[in-house]
Amino acid sequence: MSLETATADDDSLDRRKLRWQRRLEALRNWAGVLKEDRMGQTGIAILAVFFFIGIFARPIEISVGPVWATVQPFSLAPYEPGARVAGTGLQGPSWDHPLGTTALGRDVLSQLLAATRVTLIVGIVAAFMAVFIGANVGIISAYYGGWVDDILMRITDVVYGVPFLPFAIALVFIIGASLVNVIFAIVLILWRGTARVVRSQVLSHKQRPYVESARAIGASDFRIMYVQIMPNVLPLISLYAAFAVAWAVIAEASLSFLGLGPPGMISWGEMIYDVRSAGALREAWWWVFPPGIAIMLFVMSVFFIGRSLEKVVNPELRHSK
Repeated sequence: MSLETATADDDSLDRRKLRWQRRLEALRNWAGVLKEDRMGQTGIAILAVFFFIGIFARPIEISVGPVWATVQPFSLAPYEPGARVAGTGLQGPSWDHPLGTTALGRDVLSQLLAATRVTLIVGIVAAFMAVFIGANVGIISAYYGGWVDDILMRITDVVYGVPFLPFAIALVFIIGASLVNVIFAIVLILWRGTARVVRSQVLSHKQRPYVESARAIGASDFRIMYVQIMPNVLPLISLYAAFAVAWAVIAEASLSFLGLGPPGMISWGEMIYDVRSAGALREAWWWVFPPGIAIMLFVMSVFFIGRSLEKVVNPELRHSK
C-alpha cells in the first residue's frame, strides 16, 4: 500500500468519525434539553402510551396469499370493535362497557383502542413521506440554485397557495376514500413547509468551509448534499416531522368526520362521524368525548415533542420562560 493510499484512507476514516461525532452530539443535545424539559418528557410519555395501544389493541395478522400468521396474538380491546355486544343500542358507561356502547350496540372502548392503530399509520407514514419530499426539494433547490431553484420554489409557492384541508377533502372525494388516497392527499400539500425551511438552512451551509473542503477533494454533489450537509439540518427536519405528524392526524380526523375516511377501518374521526350520523352528538357524551380527547392528547404530545426539538434547533429558547 502506497503512502498516498494510506493517507487517503486515514482522511476518509477521520471524516466518518467526524460525521458520527456530529450525529451523537445532536442526540446528546436533545437528551440534555429533554432532561430539563417537562413538556418534552410529557409528550414522549403520552406518545409511548399511544404506541403501546396502537400495537397491542388488536391482533396483528399478516397474510401472503394463502399463508397467514398472527404476529401479536392478544388484544387490549375487550371486544371486537365491529361486534354488536349490547342488544339495546346506546348505553352509558357500565362495568361491562366502561365507555358505553354505540347506537349499534358496539363497545366504545374497543373502538377507541382499535382506532389508535389507524391514527399512527396515517400520522407516521404521511409525515415521513411529506418530510422526505420536502427535505429533498429543499436541499436540491438550495444546492444547485439557478433555474433548478426557480422551478422548485415556484412549485412550492403554488402549493403554498392551496388551502390544506379543502384541497384534501376535494381530492379524496374525487379519487375515492381509501387509506392510500387519504395519505396521498395529505402528503401532496404537507411537504411545502419542510421544503422552505430546509432550503434556507442549506443556503447558509453550502458555502461553509467543510463543504468547500469536500468539493476540493472531489466529492460528488450527492455526497456533499446527503453526507456532508444533511446531518447538519437533520434536527430542523426532525422538528418539522413532529409537526407534520400532528397535522396529518388532524387532516385524517377531519376527512373521516366528513365521511371520507378509509372505508372498513375505524379511526377516531370515523367514530365522531358515526356519532353525528346517529344524531347522538348531544345525547351520547360517552361516545363523542373519548375520540375527541384522544385526538387532542395525541396532537398535544407531538407538539410537546416538537417544542423540545425546537429548543435544540434554537438554543436561545432553552432560557426562555
